[in-house]
Amino acid sequence: MKIGSVELPSPFVVAPMAGMTDTAFRRLVKRHGGCGLVVTEMVSSEGLVRGIDRTLEYAEYTEEERPVSIQIFGGDPVKMAEAAQIVEGMGADIVDVNMGCPVPKIAKHNAGCSLMREPGHAATVIGAMAKAVKIPVTVKMRAGWNDSFRNAPDLARRVQDAGAAAVTIHGRTAEQSYSGYADWNLVSEVAGALSIPVLGSGDCVEAEQIIERMNHVAHGRGGNAPTGRPIAGVLVGRGVLRNPWILAQAADLAAGRPPRVVSLEQRGQFLLDYIEMLRHERVNEAAGFRHVAPGSADLLPPRTSPSGSPAERAARGHDRWVINKLRALCSWYSKGLDGGSHLRVRVNSAESIGQLREIVDEFFITRISSVSA
Repeated sequence: MKIGSVELPSPFVVAPMAGMTDTAFRRLVKRHGGCGLVVTEMVSSEGLVRGIDRTLEYAEYTEEERPVSIQIFGGDPVKMAEAAQIVEGMGADIVDVNMGCPVPKIAKHNAGCSLMREPGHAATVIGAMAKAVKIPVTVKMRAGWNDSFRNAPDLARRVQDAGAAAVTIHGRTAEQSYSGYADWNLVSEVAGALSIPVLGSGDCVEAEQIIERMNHVAHGRGGNAPTGRPIAGVLVGRGVLRNPWILAQAADLAAGRPPRVVSLEQRGQFLLDYIEMLRHERVNEAAGFRHVAPGSADLLPPRTSPSGSPAERAARGHDRWVINKLRALCSWYSKGLDGGSHLRVRVNSAESIGQLREIVDEFFITRISSVSA
């Protein structure tokens, strides 16, 4: 699949999830295969342009992640165009616009899903960006604001005409948030109406579901003639948090192979690798290792320790940041695992990196080895 001039090695994409899909996590998923594109956590266009917003670190990425898309949000055409130019200057392959976030603190600023309520203005934003940069501009939207205003087909056509190179549709409305089910008929119908690639998102927590969604074609009432066509790709969010191998397994199925089996030991090693990558975040990194936005080169993880020398406070604050990241990931990663609730309780009570390692090793590796013996 191609998005503009960017060729993707796979149609399966890591969706942006605030606070979760950081650069370390994306790199690990990429290493396991099947991933055609990663999208960063969304970053404020205002923060990029002004260069003072701490969320600038969300735009960071490494060469290992390519091809990479940086997702921005905002509602001012001029600022969004300027932010797109900064993204292009960072060397990103694609700039993506968030028109799907239902969180009130984003939507109330004429950004995220609230842009869907003003399709003409949304198209103006995309037009300004497309004129300002040479890299592809893409859009991620929802089915609509609510069930009485499901305007994704109209908005998708408008942003295509304004210069968007691809569109992703999450098949739920903003009002639904993450409840109910995604409407993949709608995604397929939009795919049939546009000439640019249309990707879908929603309800993919198993590799088989990704393939089913890829091949889904909407039909008229009574199963009559098709009203849509297969979509170009699938963004996977919560499914990747639960199973970082899901894209590789989908790629196996797409190639006619049985999906690879992932052992508990491999799952444990993923967490141990993630801990180590987070521990070494910004520590002795080679120049140019990470691509950063202007003004963000000196940003560091939060400093929370109240006592000790500056070095001791920094080290303890960094460790606390790592522990909190693992707690957040394990709330998803442990779902469906035998004893997963027990693992969550133990991880949430961990007070040191050493304890975290012991908990992971005992749950995923030592326990299995002792049973096998």
